[in-house]
Parts: sequence; C-alpha cells; structure tokens
Amino acid sequence: MKIERENQTLATITFQNYFRMYKKLSGMTGTAETEAEEFGKIYGLEVLVVPTHQPMVRDDRPDVVYKTEREKFNAVIEEIRECTVDQQPVLVGTISIENSEKLSAALKKVGMKHHVLNAKHHASEAEIVAQAGRKGAVTISTNMAGRGTDIVLGGNPEFLTRKDLPDGEEDPKWEATLAGYTEQCAAEHEEVLAAGGLHIVGTERHESRRIDNQLRGRSGRQGDPGSSRFFMSLEDDLLRVFGAERIQGLMERMGMEDGVPIEAKMVSRAIENAQKRVEGQNFDTRKHLIEYDDVMNKQREVVYHRRRECLAEGELRTEVLGMAAAAATDLVALHANEEIETAEWELAALDDALFSQFLVRADLANLPRDGLTVEALETSIQQLVLAAYEKREEEMGSEVVRHLEHVLTLQCLDNHWKDHLMAMDHLKEGIGLRGYAQKNPLQEYQKEGFDMFENMMLSYENDVVEKMFSVRIADEQEVDRMEERRRDESAAALMGRGAGEGGAPEQKQVRRKGDKVGRNDPCPCGSGKKYKKCHGKS
Repeated sequence: MKIERENQTLATITFQNYFRMYKKLSGMTGTAETEAEEFGKIYGLEVLVVPTHQPMVRDDRPDVVYKTEREKFNAVIEEIRECTVDQQPVLVGTISIENSEKLSAALKKVGMKHHVLNAKHHASEAEIVAQAGRKGAVTISTNMAGRGTDIVLGGNPEFLTRKDLPDGEEDPKWEATLAGYTEQCAAEHEEVLAAGGLHIVGTERHESRRIDNQLRGRSGRQGDPGSSRFFMSLEDDLLRVFGAERIQGLMERMGMEDGVPIEAKMVSRAIENAQKRVEGQNFDTRKHLIEYDDVMNKQREVVYHRRRECLAEGELRTEVLGMAAAAATDLVALHANEEIETAEWELAALDDALFSQFLVRADLANLPRDGLTVEALETSIQQLVLAAYEKREEEMGSEVVRHLEHVLTLQCLDNHWKDHLMAMDHLKEGIGLRGYAQKNPLQEYQKEGFDMFENMMLSYENDVVEKMFSVRIADEQEVDRMEERRRDESAAALMGRGAGEGGAPEQKQVRRKGDKVGRNDPCPCGSGKKYKKCHGKS
C-alpha cells in the first residue's frame, strides 16, 4: 500500500453541538420516554408523554428465553405457524439483515409464505408494510425497515388499487376498483380483529429499549387489538454480555430441559435492566464526547465569529493596525522592563525584532536612555509602525492594501485554526494518561486547550501583521520571468526522467550482490577489524 500523508481536519463539530446551534429545538416521537434523561441533560428538553387517543389494549406478553439460538428460531417458526392457523397477521422483527434472511430461509423450508422487508428493496417497502395487516400475512422486517407507513388491519385499499392500476387516479377504473377493495378490506378488517389483531414477534432484544418499543408500537394502534412477544436465547449478544450466567444458573436450578424456555416477569425485568445498563453506557460515551467537544465549541464560536466579522466588514484597517500596535507592545515588553535599569534594556535586540516583524529600523541603540520610560518607548515605536504602514499604502495604493487586509486576515485565520485543530486532536489522544498521575483528564484538557487557543490567536495576529508589512505585489515582467523559470525547471525535470536522451542519466536501484555483512562481523577487506570499525563506518 502507498503510504499517504496524514489527513488534516479542516472543520469539526459533534451532532449535539450542531443541534444546539438552533434557536428552537423540539420534536415528536412515540419512543422518547426511555431517553428523557439524555434529552434533558444534553439539550435542556423536557419530555412529555401524550396519552393515547384510544385505550391501548395490546397484550405485551413476557419474554421467553431459550438456551440456544437454534431452539429460539424453532420456537419463532412454531409461533408463526400457530398464528397463521387462525389467519392472524404476524410481523416478525429482526435486529439485522443477516437474521432476517436466516429466518426467511427457515420459513421457506417449511413451506410458509412470507414477505421479507430488510431495507434492501426500497421501492416495495411501503407496499409490503401497508399490507402486513391482512389476514394470514407474515412479514419479516429489520427494525428500521418500512418506517413511516401505517399498518392497517385488513389491508390498505388504496395501495391494492394502485398495484392494479399503475396510472393511479387518472385511470377511469380507479373509483370502481377502489370501492371494491375498500369493501373487501373492511370485511377482512373484521376477520383480523376477531383473530386478535396484528401479532408482533421479536427474534432478539435490541441494546436500546427505544427500538423494541418501535417494533411493538406497530401493533395495537388506535385501540386495535394486538399482541407481542420477544424470543431470546443465551447466545444473543445482549444476554451473552449482560446476565446470561445468572439466567443460565436459574435454568439449571429449575431443571429446564432443552427446547423448554424460561417465561417469567423476573426474566423480562432482568433483560430490561441489562438494556438500561447498555443505554447508560452509551449515554456516558456520548456525554464524555460532548464534554470534550464543549471545550472546542467555545473556541469554534470565537473563531467563526471573527471569521464572519472579517467577511462582513468593509475595512479591516483599524483591526490590522490594532494587531500591529499589540505586536509592537509585546516586543517592547520582551526587551524593556520598568523593574530593571534602562541601561540594561536590550534596545539593539529590540531594533532587530522590529525589523524582523515590521521591516522598519528605529535606531534604538543610539537612543538616549536618561528619563526613558516603557510607555514612551511603546508610543514612539507604535507611531513608527503606523508611519511605515501609511507609507506602504501610498506605495501600493489604498485599494490594494484593503484587499490584502481581507485576504491575509482570512488566510492566516484559516491556516492557524487548521493547525490548532490538529494540535487539539493530538492533545485529546494522550490526555487520558493524565489519570495515572491522579489528575482529571477533562480539566487538564480544558486548561491546556485554553492555553493553546490563546497562543494560536496571538500567533495568528502576529502572522497577519508580519505578512501585511512584508508582502509585495509582483509586476507583470516579474510574473513573466517566474513563469519562464518554472517552465525551464519542468522541462529539465522531464529530460532527467528520460535516460539516454541527452538528459541526466536514469537512476538505477542499487542491489546488493553478496550476503549482508553484520555490524559485528569481520570486515571482508581482511583487516581483522569488525565491519563497523572498518569499512562499515558511516
């Protein structure tokens, strides 16, 4: 594999902080109650439960747990068979496409008709889900498939009509066909109600209770009858990680045989507790992520606010001169101090630093030091810098300088921000090790991140000032000369690659003919010395 350069992050934000940028946040879902704590802590949203329009009469039966996955799937098939005998529609939920296809293959073996809905066939999803409530229908679905389409008991007459008449309502037979299907579905609706409504079969518990509630919620709508049951095995991921040993011990103490499940409220409670623990762990992970991103978020707000100002403001002359004055003050503070004698001030070094930053000379070495103060030195240097800036404006033209102020301010801000993002990523990678030193990694990250941000903003301002005082505009003749030089270099490089065409000879890979000589082996020249002491010296 070709080794590439490390990718550089140009911008970053978490979903949580992205959502929190909106002035108003709200939402509606049937399964938010289990996540109320997270909505409250992260977004400050209160979760209110709206009562159902009609009394909910769905029969949510206790979970059943088998020893092996094979026994579980056999029990699921038997459950489906019992329902289809009474013409009761069944919706089977699986947590993965793989499991839905495995169950489908098992149903085909026993000759049971069914539909598979696993988000692979997008076009037919809505149609399959709409008819999942017809009598005797068996539908296998992954938990996320077919969302947004209501399951009507007895079937959906509009979908049935549309299947027969692809032209839709424009077809002259539409009204008559729709009326016929409406009558048929109404009769079938009564039969399905008598059979007990839609039965939900869950082949495994999901890590999140929300997903299980979404599956259960497909049945028992608007006061319709319905039922649900989840089938599990000790080989399922959830039970394997949480609580399988405890439940297996209970099964052995009760003397349960193969193929005989545990069915008790206690088991359902144990499974729900396992789900709560997983949800808690996932929430802690997201909370941990946002605590760290909150540090970056405050910095992000400052940088993007500054960037918007640069884009929106007509002139940045005042801001750039402010940066220059601050840079001059910092240079004076480095080389002169009220607490020491003026004779010890490093004025020559300050003069060199001024030339490096602003390309101006103040001839400070010959400055009389009697009665000299830091404030007077700062004022004189700031005036010198201002005069140099005004002189550049006269030479280059105000319009050119105004354009440069915008371009360089944005360019420097973006470059320093990109480098800062990379530095913060590197800091975050190793900050967890601070825990070994009995320090709070988050607090250390906040403190060091703040210091790094302060230094970054200072470097950004100094960079803008340095470029504004040093950049020069090339004339057309100079641009032509540079372009010609670039073409000559490209041509020379091409000739160098073509060996034997008058260019540089083609470089061949050096290959070793004999065995490799070890550093401590006798030198092949026969001197009697070790190779590293003789011809192996680098």
